[in-house]
Amino acid sequence: MNEKLTREQIVSAYIDILGSERVITDEQTLKENSVDRYYKVENIFGIYSLPLPAAVVKPGTPQEVAEVLTFANENGINIVPKTGGSATEGGLETVIENSIVVDGSTMNEILTIDTENMLATVQCGVCLEDLETELRKIGYTTGHSPQSKPLAQFGGLVATRSIGQFSTLYGGIEDMLVGVETVFPNGQICRIKNVPRRSAGPDIRHLVLGNEGALNFITEVTVKIFRYYPENNKFYGYLLDDMKTGLKILREVVTQGYRPSVARLYDREDGLYHFKHFSDGRCVLIFVAEGPQRIADATGAAIEEIVASFGSAERVDGALIEDWFNNLNWDISKIQEERIEILETLNNGFTTEISGNWSVIGDIYENSLARIRKEISADFTLLGGHSSHSYLNGTNMYFVYYYKVDVDPTEERTTYHDPIQNIIVEETLKLGGSMCHHHGVGKHRTHFLAEEYGSSLYMLETLKSAFDPNGIMNRGTIFPLEK
Repeated sequence: MNEKLTREQIVSAYIDILGSERVITDEQTLKENSVDRYYKVENIFGIYSLPLPAAVVKPGTPQEVAEVLTFANENGINIVPKTGGSATEGGLETVIENSIVVDGSTMNEILTIDTENMLATVQCGVCLEDLETELRKIGYTTGHSPQSKPLAQFGGLVATRSIGQFSTLYGGIEDMLVGVETVFPNGQICRIKNVPRRSAGPDIRHLVLGNEGALNFITEVTVKIFRYYPENNKFYGYLLDDMKTGLKILREVVTQGYRPSVARLYDREDGLYHFKHFSDGRCVLIFVAEGPQRIADATGAAIEEIVASFGSAERVDGALIEDWFNNLNWDISKIQEERIEILETLNNGFTTEISGNWSVIGDIYENSLARIRKEISADFTLLGGHSSHSYLNGTNMYFVYYYKVDVDPTEERTTYHDPIQNIIVEETLKLGGSMCHHHGVGKHRTHFLAEEYGSSLYMLETLKSAFDPNGIMNRGTIFPLEK
């Protein structure tokens, strides 16, 4: 590795590679690209405490990405891959001096929509909502609908192992990904071909899925597409007295083999936040059945029968649920509204998502909230959670916490956010759950990595040393920084 370059030398070299118009160094852009939403309170108040990157660079082809990474690899420059920028766990933070943020958002072409083979291929910077809009025009869908749908781009969706609101039917991004093109730090461009399935060795898609920019930079993605039948959608809402009953109903629906696109359970506090116009302080259970009419009808009838067998559920008008879903996603305007609200009220909110088997998820939920109430001194305006992604063997839990920021903005994270998240992760790992369900490890759960992985940490660390031996890919993400 060459002698360490100065900031000016790094910028000059990337201008030679990409041209000055695609190497951005103005201070405000650098500030905004030094963090993601984990540090949102600080940056809402105009505080940027992390090292600013040397530049944000915008390659336009896989070959240019390879040149950018190769130069960084040869010169020990930290690379932070980025597309849509909707990350929440610190994965986009530039914690190393003179990092380079590689922004793939200008690689934004929808390459093919193949309705015979039920595939869509896009560049990494294509916005999920843009592809979904094009597909729906011709009667198809990706089936992928995270709340960040108007903002998220495909490189980041795959890199963070994202999941959408309709996952019980369509699965997570790992179930949708067919093929992918990615670039490793030595400049090697690799393409995984588009086939329905193969058994030729390990499934190497998973070297790309969920790597959070710590192993490679994704340049192209091919996903499955599905026929779209919105006219058959059926919406169900129920009020329950407790989470325990709701979890039992969720389990019964999925273990009997039914696949509603949506299966969600909100506790009292989270339910009041979303459904105060009808929840009456009770837990809220939601299902959506969709697909071909016969399947949607059969799924809906089964949901009604299963819920009725528990006796205490009160049905609410499905139109209320449909209206809520139509206004759930976050776009730029909602982020701006949140920023203004935090500035004016100092009321800030975050989420932490985990998963666990059916036998433990209720205890994880109760134990975590009990510890938070006992150990965290905060003026909580909301402390609750919901389950939003269920599987044959278990479900996730999405903890939601809003509190008044009664400290200096620079102390918000260490006073509230970090300790709350640590409690949730600790209680999850005690009972054998996973410390993150779909937001990724980022840079703020890395201290739990060894406990999360156990003896399989050997496999993960070997991947890092093999594919990024010089440690230039998004240092501090997934893999903890050296102390």
